[in-house]
Amino acid sequence: MEAFLVSTLVVAIGEIGDKTQLLSLVLAARFQRPLPIAFGILFATLANHSLAGLAGEWIRVSVSADVLRWALGLSFIAVALWALIPDKLDKEPGTVGRFGVFLVTLATFFLVEMGDKTQVATVILAAQFNALIAVVAGTTLGMLIADVPVVYLGRAAAPRIPFKLVRAIAASIFAALGLATLLGFKFL
Repeated sequence: MEAFLVSTLVVAIGEIGDKTQLLSLVLAARFQRPLPIAFGILFATLANHSLAGLAGEWIRVSVSADVLRWALGLSFIAVALWALIPDKLDKEPGTVGRFGVFLVTLATFFLVEMGDKTQVATVILAAQFNALIAVVAGTTLGMLIADVPVVYLGRAAAPRIPFKLVRAIAASIFAALGLATLLGFKFL
């Protein structure tokens, strides 16, 4: 349960102001079809974070405990620093064409999430916890908590969100996890 809750919290806060959240806003504004966009986000995140979680599991069983502790601790701290940098969406998705809103969302969200800090966080969390399903479920829920409301309320709420403060909180959480890991604190 702890792996699920930590994963949900870390990703939900870390996702605020992230480029995938910006993509959610762009998709909602462009297509104005919230349900297929929300399902596209769900399935893209499940696929992306399952792959990331499997990578984390492989790292956990392939690397010695001391090396893993240092790598995880330093990785959390690196993600904390990364969380302080505002994301920008490089370009908007193209037209829907014959593929529909769901498939456009699925493809663009999956690709934009590749190498993103929440995907890296999923790798780190899966390496930290021995609970792949709980981590993937938690990180997926965290993405949905941060991104789906943007799909439904984004244009009205975006100007009111203190992104700088949210990035600072996310960075603090990642840094605390990194320091706790370096000091040998066991999450489970």
